[in-house]
Amino acid sequence: MSSQDAYKPAQIADLIEDAGVAKARLPWAQMLVLAALAGAFIGFGAAAYTMVMTGADASYGPARLMGGVVFAMGLILVIVGGAELFTGNALMVMAAVDGRISGGQLLRNWGVVYLGNLVGAVGLAVVFGFSGLLDGPMGETAQRIGQAKAALPPLEAFVRGALCNALVCLAVWLTFAARDATGKILALLWPIAGFVLLGLEHSVANMFFFPLALAAGAEIPARSMGANLLWVTLGNIAGGAGGVALAYRFAFHGPGR
Repeated sequence: MSSQDAYKPAQIADLIEDAGVAKARLPWAQMLVLAALAGAFIGFGAAAYTMVMTGADASYGPARLMGGVVFAMGLILVIVGGAELFTGNALMVMAAVDGRISGGQLLRNWGVVYLGNLVGAVGLAVVFGFSGLLDGPMGETAQRIGQAKAALPPLEAFVRGALCNALVCLAVWLTFAARDATGKILALLWPIAGFVLLGLEHSVANMFFFPLALAAGAEIPARSMGANLLWVTLGNIAGGAGGVALAYRFAFHGPGR
């Protein structure tokens, strides 16, 4: 096989597990910093999406597709630049099921990375609040996005979260097939653009969208924002860990490994 050929799915499964082991062994301080960077990176993608949707019909498919393409910048920064993203780390379940990391190591990574993502996303939203960019139409769009997300019923938030992270984890999975940065970018672009186009819910993006809406002047109850993050996060875990990681683990490592 040529050194330029894409990795095969069974090889990807092994690479994903190796990556999960490495992630679990990161010192907590390093993990937290990389997670904060990922939260900010996803926030930049979400900010770009907000600007694309400013002045556009939010229900118009082509506009949403363009928004998804620019939103993908966030995951490109995470994957190519190197950072720790909670939603993508749902794939670590493969390493846990095969006994290569413990349940405690998995939960430690998820907890530290989730906190770091929150710090990075909220911090970037606060900076945008001082930029002046939210004083005009972009601010109005930010308010509408935050209010719409906070109004989602729990079941819809959960299901949209599950579907979203199935696509996000598939995007991360596909990046492991590529051997260079260009291949990784092209691999992740369409699953990420697709979840945005479909109006699905990403917990780390919402960590940015909510404080951005507040910085723009929206009045959203903390309870509503907390409930959205809870149900979307649970959905993200179900879709990424259950819908992708465990399915691929069974497919390539079998029930008895």
